[in-house]
Amino acid sequence: MMPRSRTSRLYALALLALAAGPAQAQGRPDTTALTCGQARGTVARAGGIVLGTGGPTYDRFVRDRGFCAPTEFTKAAFAPTRDNPRCFVGYTCFEPGATDWPGDY
Repeated sequence: MMPRSRTSRLYALALLALAAGPAQAQGRPDTTALTCGQARGTVARAGGIVLGTGGPTYDRFVRDRGFCAPTEFTKAAFAPTRDNPRCFVGYTCFEPGATDWPGDY
């Protein structure tokens, strides 16, 4: 018989694996399969979403600064889509550094 703490940990890991399974199977939308309008609309509806940007690359896009951490700012984000190689889809969040000046981003 296993000690109780080890049994509890195994049970917790099994539950975590079951919960994570469906999310991994769904994948993420890929901007290269969408039109520019569809990609922009997806970000606008979700507020903040991770989108594939072709192959193994991806990024998190947001509708506005409200979907960033309180100390982060937004900058315009572009992604390749089915009909536009440089489509404005929304924004990305970033933490400004010491050399960043307001207005430069």
